[in-house]
Amino acid sequence: MTNTTDATTSHPPRLTRLTFHGPLSETRANALVQRLTRTNPRTVLDIGCGWGELMLRILTAAPEATGVGIDIKAEDLARGRRDAEARGLTQRAEFVEESAVGTSRGPADLVLCVGASQALSSARPPEYTTEALRALRRLVTDDGRVLLGEGFWQRTPTPAELSGMWPGASATDHHDLATLLDLAVDAGFRPEWTETASLDEWEEFESAYQADVEVWLAQHPGHPLAAETRDRLDRHRAQWMSYRGVLGLAYLTLAPAR
Repeated sequence: MTNTTDATTSHPPRLTRLTFHGPLSETRANALVQRLTRTNPRTVLDIGCGWGELMLRILTAAPEATGVGIDIKAEDLARGRRDAEARGLTQRAEFVEESAVGTSRGPADLVLCVGASQALSSARPPEYTTEALRALRRLVTDDGRVLLGEGFWQRTPTPAELSGMWPGASATDHHDLATLLDLAVDAGFRPEWTETASLDEWEEFESAYQADVEVWLAQHPGHPLAAETRDRLDRHRAQWMSYRGVLGLAYLTLAPAR
C-alpha cells in the first residue's frame, strides 16, 4: 500500500515514455531524417511541434539549419527547450508558444506538420486538411519539402466502432489515403514518398501514451486524483480499441510543384 504522504503529494507523470508524440518508430524516424535532409534545408518550421523531437534530430543531421517549432502547449515546449539544450542546439532551435493559424513564419526549406494539420485551420474535419495543405504550400520554399503526418481511414468505420471513438466521431472525419494524396496534389504538391504507420508503431505509441499513468494509478489507488485518472485512462483505452486497425496515419513527403 502507498503511504499517506505519497498518495496526497505525487501526481501522474505525463508522457515520459514517449519519444515522439505519435506512432513513429526509430527506424522510420531515421529514414525520414535522412530523406528530409537530402535537400540540405537551412530553415525548418515545425507546426504543432510538441517537444519537437523530429525537428531536433533534423537539426542534428543538418548542422547549417535553424528551426522554429510552434505550439500552444507550454509544457511540451518547455520539454523541447530542455532537449535542445541537452543536445547543444539552443542557438539553432527556437520553441514559440503561439497559434499556427495564419502564421507568417514561412517560407521555410522544410516544413513539418505531423498530426497537427488542425493547427493550421479553424475549419471542421475533414475540411481543415484541405486548408492546411494550402497553408503548407505557402509556408514552404519552391525547392523545399513538407512532411505531412495525417490521419486517414484504412477502411470505413462501422457505426459501432464510431460510437466508441472520440465524442461525435463520424465517418466523414477523415479521408481515405487515395483522397488524401489527391488533395495534396490539388494543393500544389507532388508526393515524393508515401508511407503509413504500422500496427506495431500504433501499439507502441498508444501503450507508451498511457503506461506511466497506468503504473502510477496502480500504485496510488487512494490518491485524490485516482478516480478521475482511472476514468480518463479507461475512456482512452476504449477509444483506442475502437479505432485500432481502422484509423491510420500517413507520412507524406511532399515536393512543391512549380
